[in-house]
Amino acid sequence: MMKSKIHRARVTQVDLDYEGSITIDRALMEASDILPFERVEVLNINNGARFSTYAIEGMANSGIIGINGAAARLVAKGDIVLILSYCQVPDDEAINITPYIVRVDSQNRITESSSATHINEWRSGAISGGEKENISNTEYEILSNIKVQNPG
Repeated sequence: MMKSKIHRARVTQVDLDYEGSITIDRALMEASDILPFERVEVLNINNGARFSTYAIEGMANSGIIGINGAAARLVAKGDIVLILSYCQVPDDEAINITPYIVRVDSQNRITESSSATHINEWRSGAISGGEKENISNTEYEILSNIKVQNPG
C-alpha cells in the first residue's frame, strides 16, 4: 500500500559521484512520514523514468531534493518528481492505511500536507455505492468498495 507521497517536488541537485540515494529536505521527510534509509520510488514527470532508492535526510527547510549516484543519470536539475513510499500490511488492514500526501511549490516548500482525504470520505460513507468518480478523464463507478471501469 502507498504510505507516503511527496507530490511534484523539483530536483535541486544531481550528484553522479555520490554513493547513491535521494537527499530529501528533513521537513518534507517528516511531513510525509519517510524515514532515513527507507526505500522510496522516484517517478520523473519530465522523462517518465522510474527508479527505487533510499532516502537520506537533507537540511530541514532547505528545499533540497538531490538525486545521487547512478540514478543521477535519470534526472536533470529542475525536473519534477513524485517520491513515493510503500508499506506491506495484511489484506484486512489495508483499508485502514491512510497515505500522507505532501504537496510542494516550485522551491519544495510545503503548500499542503494531509492524509488522503478521499479515502477518509469513502470510509465515512460520504462516497456511497453507485457514485461516480472521474480519474484522468476516465469514468469509474464505485460499487461494493471496488472500482470498476464503466464501459459506457
